[in-house]
Amino acid sequence: MLHMFLTFDPCGPASSISVTASACVAAAARAAFFFFLPAMVASKRIYSGFVAYDDVLPQSLPMDLYEIRRARLDVIAEEAELQELNRDMSSPQQSAGANEAARDDVLHNARIESDIDGTGNQLQEKVAEMENFAGHLEEIFLTVEENFGRREQHLEHHYTDVLQAISQRYDQRAARLETEKKGKLEALYAQLLACGHALDASKELIEEAKEVYRSQDDRLFLQAVVPTIKRIEEFAKEERDLTLATSLDFQTPPADLSDVKSMMDSINVVPGCPAAPSAPVINPQTANSATQTSLRVRWSLFSDDTVEFYELYYRPVLQDAPADSTAAPHVSKLKVRETHCTVRALLPGAQYELWVTATNTTGISPASEKALYMTVPSPPVIKQRECCICPEAALIRWESGNPDPVDSYTVEFTELFAPTGTEKGVTESVVAVPTCQCLIRLQAGQHYLISVRAVNIGGSSDTSEVISISTSGTFFYLLEDTAHPCLSISEDGFTIFYGDEELPISAMALDDNNFTRCVAVLGDLTPVRARHYWEVEVDDRTEFRIGVAYADTERNSYLGGNDTSWCMRHILTTSRHRYEFLHNGQSPDLRITVNPFRIGLALDYDRGTLSFFNVDLEQHLHTFRCHFQRYVQPCFGLDSPGALTIHNGIEAPKYTFVGHP
Repeated sequence: MLHMFLTFDPCGPASSISVTASACVAAAARAAFFFFLPAMVASKRIYSGFVAYDDVLPQSLPMDLYEIRRARLDVIAEEAELQELNRDMSSPQQSAGANEAARDDVLHNARIESDIDGTGNQLQEKVAEMENFAGHLEEIFLTVEENFGRREQHLEHHYTDVLQAISQRYDQRAARLETEKKGKLEALYAQLLACGHALDASKELIEEAKEVYRSQDDRLFLQAVVPTIKRIEEFAKEERDLTLATSLDFQTPPADLSDVKSMMDSINVVPGCPAAPSAPVINPQTANSATQTSLRVRWSLFSDDTVEFYELYYRPVLQDAPADSTAAPHVSKLKVRETHCTVRALLPGAQYELWVTATNTTGISPASEKALYMTVPSPPVIKQRECCICPEAALIRWESGNPDPVDSYTVEFTELFAPTGTEKGVTESVVAVPTCQCLIRLQAGQHYLISVRAVNIGGSSDTSEVISISTSGTFFYLLEDTAHPCLSISEDGFTIFYGDEELPISAMALDDNNFTRCVAVLGDLTPVRARHYWEVEVDDRTEFRIGVAYADTERNSYLGGNDTSWCMRHILTTSRHRYEFLHNGQSPDLRITVNPFRIGLALDYDRGTLSFFNVDLEQHLHTFRCHFQRYVQPCFGLDSPGALTIHNGIEAPKYTFVGHP
């Protein structure tokens, strides 16, 4: 670089050479500094964008492009002064060489200026990059602060939920322990009372034996010693249970902390990973979402959490289950990826408790609230022996295996074509029947097929077995729970017997619904204010009572002997057969010359009449006239050993419901 600034003149003075050399050296040093500046910058290493601006350049290095250009102008001015000085000191012969050196210097300065401009641009780009990186670091800092706040709040919520769950389990376990303690104390107290009574009885016997022993009168001693010995022997024969009535250990099962474990697992969040999902919300059961052995379950996740899969837990709800671990129902689990699932292989007509959790790479969510779902009930079973029919209606009764999960019942009936017995194709339904019986209005003289379905929120069960009925006449069965203990009923339910053998006292156990004085039984008539007709086959050697009575007629009085029953009575005398038509103990003076063997009874609510007929002769015997305020039931009684046979379900003869005096 020095050859561009030194002009050697062998003829010139030495001072001229010295001044020119010094000035040129200074100018060359400045130019060399700016020439090597890009290399200096490039050789400086920047670590990950974290080196400050002061580390990139020396402290004395101008940072502004304007300052760099001003330095360049200063260098040029100094060089110009040196050149002018050289021209003054040089001879005219050297002016041509000086001009050429000046041109070279200008070109070199232009190159230096270009290099400096490039270096400045690179510095500006580095500054922009570092500013962007600093902004990115600031965003990361804010994100870390936000995530920390969210994690802290999440942890606080989990902590609260875990404490609440543990507190609930503690309360449940404490309540169970308290209940078990109460039961044990009551059992021990009862045993203590029994021991106290036994001790008192033994002391009493000992004192009594001592008094008998001290008696001086031999006659009194002999009279008292035998009963006392018997009492002592009876007391000694009584077995005393000397074992504890209850165990000292408590059998309360351990608390179920599975949901608490799930909560604790969901707290373990891996840094840098998404949070564990929030608790899903299991949907309530919807209509028609079940069969007898399956359930369709749906749930929701009200958040943007990432979920890899769900786990659905379910177990049956046991009715009146004892509080011990052996009776705890088994918990089953299904793993699914959707927010819905069909659970299969379940029990019909049963309640199930379900809950669900969500899982991702971070952990498991808290369990959802438990929901109760019900499978469709089993088909009901129609109790034909308890169904009753009349020409205008039918009372259908049935039973359900488990009435708890049943909301209502649906009764379906289809009319049949009389000649062919085929269905007419129209099935009618009575829906929302709340109990296990239903009164259906029908057309007289028709045949019907009837079935029943059980309904709950899960859906409708399969139909019960279909029964066939006819509305051509009145049909009913006897109410066996009203029968006198001495009365027997045939297997088909239409014949009653009264034997002459005596029953043991144990067989005479009665309740409030049994007849106690009159050997009688009631029938189950359809509760419809219409016309009803049935017949009774009798024996003229048997004393009997037949008629109607209110359902609450007195059980300790005779039929016809009160104001709640109306009946025909047959009495055997030594001279003749006597017939009475009794109500409230009174009967009109009537005489029947031909003994009836089959008696027809015609009840007409609209006309308020109860008529009796000799069926074989189509003869009217008697008519009670009374506007029955309530529904009445057929009644049958035997005053002597014998039998009565009821015939029903038959069409009433034409003469039965015509006017009679």
